[in-house]
Amino acid sequence: MSDSIIIQKPLHAAQQLLVLHHGVGGNAQDMVPLGQHLAAQFPNAFIVSVHAPYVSDLGSSGAGAQWFSVQGITDENRPTRVAEVMPAFIHNLRYWQQTSGVEPGATAVIGFSQGAIMALEAAQAQAGLAARIVALSGRYAQLPEHAPEKTTLHFIHGKSDPVIQYGHCVTAAERLVRLGGDITADVIPYLLHEVTEEVMDMVVERFTGHIPKHQWEEVQKAAAEHQNLKP
Repeated sequence: MSDSIIIQKPLHAAQQLLVLHHGVGGNAQDMVPLGQHLAAQFPNAFIVSVHAPYVSDLGSSGAGAQWFSVQGITDENRPTRVAEVMPAFIHNLRYWQQTSGVEPGATAVIGFSQGAIMALEAAQAQAGLAARIVALSGRYAQLPEHAPEKTTLHFIHGKSDPVIQYGHCVTAAERLVRLGGDITADVIPYLLHEVTEEVMDMVVERFTGHIPKHQWEEVQKAAAEHQNLKP
């Protein structure tokens, strides 16, 4: 946690918590530009870029970090590797919620690549962790069997991504729609495995323009009850 970077800490009580997670072999600094972009739009948000806790085994620089190793990774062993480190990921998120004083209902978890994998699987592992999960160039370790309640999932993926193919985004979105989930899925032409200005703008657009499904349903229910009470 000590290597994580607090990008914005409001002077008064934070109204939102935005927790950013980098990809394998990266570090907390990688997500600072996105955090700064979000800070300009959400001045009352506590924003932190988390540094993954384990030294990356990619390359020889020793500067990068990871949540789990991708050496010898397969579709068969990925779920186990994710599950082994999930308690630490959830503990870290709870730490930042406690530190910021922000409840899960006002928390957004944003992940890029491996960070997105961890964020998506965290919402599967424990209900009510966050109000929104943003998966940038990510995927599930394994396709979900249920859609998280009261959690909106935003997928943003490049159609030209050479690392994690965009088909994972499409397949996951189709599965979640069938499960009744609250999702948005955007595939951007020519985008590679990266977080560009266009991606940053789209994250802001999704935060400001998408009304969570459960909130919309609650409004509709209240309106119907009000109509029924009319003489």
